[in-house]
Amino acid sequence: MRRREEALVADDLADDEKDPRFVTALARGLELLRAFRRNEAMLGNLELAQRTGLPKPTVSRLTYTLAKLGYLAYDQNTGKYRLGTSVLALGYACLSGMGIRQVARPLMQELADQTGLAVALGGRDRLSMIYLECCKATVPVTLSLDVGSHIKLSTTSMGRAYLAALPEEERAPLMAKLEEHEGERWPEIRDGIQQAIEDYRTRGYCRSIGAWKSEVHAVGVPFVPRDGSQVLVFNCGGPAFMVDLKALEEEFAPRLVAMVGRIDATLFNG
Repeated sequence: MRRREEALVADDLADDEKDPRFVTALARGLELLRAFRRNEAMLGNLELAQRTGLPKPTVSRLTYTLAKLGYLAYDQNTGKYRLGTSVLALGYACLSGMGIRQVARPLMQELADQTGLAVALGGRDRLSMIYLECCKATVPVTLSLDVGSHIKLSTTSMGRAYLAALPEEERAPLMAKLEEHEGERWPEIRDGIQQAIEDYRTRGYCRSIGAWKSEVHAVGVPFVPRDGSQVLVFNCGGPAFMVDLKALEEEFAPRLVAMVGRIDATLFNG
């Protein structure tokens, strides 16, 4: 599935390159950095060329430049690159600039302790959602997800809540990309998203009961900033064997909705 998403991104990049305002070299450099995956230490120029679809000579120039700037670090023993500390600095600058995290974290931890489940904040990253904050209860078993983890946009409660909160003119082109990405599974996935949109309208939250992974149940609530900035989403969930579905929908989901309301009031009402 990751390869299919990379192919779609490559197609989008080719289209963007026709825009005279688009800086192709910059875009290619950023795509190179994105080629590194979670729990993956080092990649060589050949692997980077295969993942990005860029010619190897282009990749070599880009990796040399990015290493000079500290965004990549070159390993003399293996002849490969790892992400450099400058990438980490950008990530922390991004997270620290999100005032919502400071406001939300104590409320998220309170809800996690009350429910015994994990509570997370995420935003969209192409056809995935990425965790920006995560709070867990002090229980021996929980989801192995943390800040920086990617989950699916199309089948998770977090992704479905994000889609449900978008205006139709923004959701439609994203749904078209998801259809291409998901292939033959799309009819079932589309139905789940449509149900999530209806659930958000009538209940204020979206569900994913084994739709992403059969062993995971969760609910999600979008946070739509009044200042017009990007939609974010809070979710609450855990391993299926730990989640009481009745409590999840009748007790925990309303608490999550109320928590998001408190965060909105704090941020925008002072």
